[in-house]
Amino acid sequence: MLDRQLYRARVVSSVAATLISLACGTNYVYSAWAPQFADRLHLTTTESNLIGLAGNLGMYSMGVPIGLFVDHRGPRPAVIAGALLLGLGYFPFRSAYDDASGTVGLLCVFSYLTGLGGCMAFAASVKTSALNWPHHRGTATAFPLAAFGLSAFFFSISGSIFFPGNTSAFLSLLAFGTFGLSFFGFFFLRVYPHASYHAVPSGSTLSNSQLLRRTSSEEGKAYRGRGGFPPGAEPGMSPTTYTTPGSSRTTTPAAGGAEAGSAEPSTSEGAFEADVEAARPALTAEELEDIDETSSLMSKSSSLPGDVLIQNSVDLDRSHRVDIRGWRLLTSLDFWQLFAIMGILAGIGLMTINNIGHDVNALWKRYDDSVGEAFLIQRQQMHVSILSVGSFLGRLLSGVGSDFLVKGLGASRAWCLVVASFVFCIAQVCALNINNPHLLGLVSGLSGLGYGFLFGVFPSIVAETFGIHGLSQNWGFMTLSPVISGNIFNLFYGTVFDSHSIVGDGGERSCPDGLDCYKDAYYVTLGACGLGLLTTLWTIRHQYLVRVEEEGKRTAED
Repeated sequence: MLDRQLYRARVVSSVAATLISLACGTNYVYSAWAPQFADRLHLTTTESNLIGLAGNLGMYSMGVPIGLFVDHRGPRPAVIAGALLLGLGYFPFRSAYDDASGTVGLLCVFSYLTGLGGCMAFAASVKTSALNWPHHRGTATAFPLAAFGLSAFFFSISGSIFFPGNTSAFLSLLAFGTFGLSFFGFFFLRVYPHASYHAVPSGSTLSNSQLLRRTSSEEGKAYRGRGGFPPGAEPGMSPTTYTTPGSSRTTTPAAGGAEAGSAEPSTSEGAFEADVEAARPALTAEELEDIDETSSLMSKSSSLPGDVLIQNSVDLDRSHRVDIRGWRLLTSLDFWQLFAIMGILAGIGLMTINNIGHDVNALWKRYDDSVGEAFLIQRQQMHVSILSVGSFLGRLLSGVGSDFLVKGLGASRAWCLVVASFVFCIAQVCALNINNPHLLGLVSGLSGLGYGFLFGVFPSIVAETFGIHGLSQNWGFMTLSPVISGNIFNLFYGTVFDSHSIVGDGGERSCPDGLDCYKDAYYVTLGACGLGLLTTLWTIRHQYLVRVEEEGKRTAED
């Protein structure tokens, strides 16, 4: 009975994590409302892009400290903080749109809050799913990861159905929707640890030896060595613990007590739970280590933002044998090769993601100058949906494809980055040649697909190259790359678009040149695709030579 109740509770918690994740990827829906927002506030395209980039900065720049916060304080504080930040970020945008006024600097701050809030809540949802299902983390974490990728699709479709052509109402939907989903999910998001309990003899009473006593860090390690975390403590957190020696029960102080208290049964229930848990074979330290670090999409210490995905077919031998982080990471050629690839390809994708709305406006106003604002908003939301679905499919395909490369062909996962480079190249060629707005879906679809391919496999490559133990901080360093390149490409796009724009008598801006409004920006990204492809091939060659050298050394030692 207790097992069934715990199972249902974990399912409810996973559903809550999925709902929370659905509120976290709304930075990618920016293009659905950015053009109308810029027109109403008389912003240039460059200023509009600065606001969008601030959201990306909030999502990616704080990955490492947020991951550490979630690891040490547990997921729930991060969820409530994320919900508040999302609400505080989006509500001012609705007010600014209604009042037709707002300073760019302050709007950038609010945009940053939306990215930071999404990062915090998403890290917590993935962490909770990973902890609740230690033997099925791949499947468990797939749901919040997929929900994050489909967040833009969900909100853009909802906006087009319920508030067609109404930007103010759509901004209200983002404000209430992101806060509401996260806040509602907070009450059901709990960690129910899988721990090995020792049976309590029936009829026994508490003796002096069973009084609560403080444990040391070494005793905490002993629990792990016997096959589990201290019972009652939340896995993934590191609070001070108190153990009842006779029953191996643990309580936590108030700092992390919310989760622990909810999972702590009464004394009579504890005896029953102990009997149930004692019937399960305890894991050895080696088996537990395998579960903790390699049996899932996400290691329990990797509470990472946005696009973090580790396939369960990571090269376990190398990822556990190698541990490169800190200064050694920054002096590694492998790091700078991957940093460059991530920056180039992610920057290309972010330029289209943040500006597909401007592409839509430019082509449609040239193609048919009679179209109204409601029609343009609907088209913008449609392309954001296509981008979102393409990114989702790219993640799935890169996961399956990289597994096939490693297991079936014995090749490097980095070949998925070659595929991503080619997909991006095709997308840029389409963007440079499509004058008919009905065909613009090729640009948004291929850009989303390439972006998904990139982020679907990249964390696995980082884990295999530098080791899984330092993945949190290593991935945090890696995600700084899109912040740099995204700024460069997006600001260049804004400069190009503004150079073709005409300012009306009322201060409104429009570009009547169609494809020429942004064509030069895509020439630059097409060249960047070629550079990214060459860098990827160089990286594959370099890693191959390093692996051959390592194999030679191991063979000589044997």
